[in-house]
Amino acid sequence: MQIKQFKLHNIGRFRSLEVSLAPTPDVSSNVTVLVGNNGAGKTSILKSLATSLSWFISRLRSEKGNGNSIPEEVIFKGSSSAAIEITVMDEHGQAVNPNIDKNEFLYRWTLSKARRGKKAEYASRLNDASRLANDYRIALTNNDQCSLPLIAFYPVERVVLDIPLKIREKHNFLQLDGYDNSLNQGVDFRRFFEWFREREDAENESGIPQDMLAKIFEIVDQNSSIWQKLQQLKASSRDRQLTAVRTAISNFMPGFTNLKVRRKPRLHMSIDKDNDTFNVLQLSQGEKSLMALVGDIARRLSMMNPSLENPLQGNGVVLIDEVDMHLHPTWQRSIIERLTMTFPNCQFVLTTHSPLVISDYKEVLVYSLENGELVQVPSQYGQDANSVLLDVMDTHIRNQRIAEKFSDLLDLIQDRKLAKARELLESLEQELPESNIELTKAKLLLRKQELRIEKN
Repeated sequence: MQIKQFKLHNIGRFRSLEVSLAPTPDVSSNVTVLVGNNGAGKTSILKSLATSLSWFISRLRSEKGNGNSIPEEVIFKGSSSAAIEITVMDEHGQAVNPNIDKNEFLYRWTLSKARRGKKAEYASRLNDASRLANDYRIALTNNDQCSLPLIAFYPVERVVLDIPLKIREKHNFLQLDGYDNSLNQGVDFRRFFEWFREREDAENESGIPQDMLAKIFEIVDQNSSIWQKLQQLKASSRDRQLTAVRTAISNFMPGFTNLKVRRKPRLHMSIDKDNDTFNVLQLSQGEKSLMALVGDIARRLSMMNPSLENPLQGNGVVLIDEVDMHLHPTWQRSIIERLTMTFPNCQFVLTTHSPLVISDYKEVLVYSLENGELVQVPSQYGQDANSVLLDVMDTHIRNQRIAEKFSDLLDLIQDRKLAKARELLESLEQELPESNIELTKAKLLLRKQELRIEKN
């Protein structure tokens, strides 16, 4: 499943907005990134997509199910009604009928909302949402192992982790449960913990516990037949879904391995970081945020693709608001590459405030939002962060007051007003650290100009 295009009518700051998402004829990846100042409308776009997609999920669960409605408060000021149009491509039907017309892969539906007491300008047309959901219900009826598309929205509030010490109720974690809270809550780490614990208990029951296997491996000759049989037992007893989650986290966070539930001294989740074992709650906010995000995507893909040898190959749509939040610049640089490598068949729509996110991945579709308008940004691949800040994000690369002082200093040197230049340079030296590279450049320029004057 992929979103090909969407239109917003009188939503948030947008009177009318039409957007195509990657992949496009010019951009081959599955990644679209929205940039813009706070209040530009980036989150409004993601929430609108989530609202529209909720109707597919609801009608997949139940033929007459209702998704989320457009909140009245997001209707454009002065407008009586609003609408979200979406075009989705899904080739699921091709597996049933290889000769199907490709136009049948496109599903279009419209969701509208009028203010109370106002006449609607638009009409909701949800037949295609029902048609697509019905296709999947038929497939599930014929084969309960058929794959479902992941649809998930991760808002900025996703970073809260809650690991329960006691589990008071038991959950089934069926395939359709992969959609639970997928569009209105983000990372449900409590549910993640409960799911992980249940799968791990089943994994341990199916063979020798992993801790015990590790101790046996330490004393068994690696060239013996016993070693080979233990390796086979270890591989066969591993839960496929847990393996997918562990693999995803290791891909994103090199040095992090062996995620597991421990019961002593009290119930908690642990992970090995650079060969040391930590309680997950001991990790930094950035580490916890990234682990929770990646783990949740992998968990949902695992639940929705029970027949795939590698559930991370499942497809779907993932919306992430402020993908750079709490991440070290090193992780910001690689976040898109790791998303696409770990979840290669998922379509991502991201928002960010970081120039590093959009300058270190070649194939990415970038849009800039300003004053209710959207403009496609040329590829920023290979650009330095300062250039992206200036050209795309319309932001000074340093403190504006200091930047103006350096500009004045260069003008004074160029105009040979050296006494005033020295005075301004001394003022900057008192404000800035001695190692400031712009100070060093200014000193050299001033000295060169002095030498020219002396020579003449």
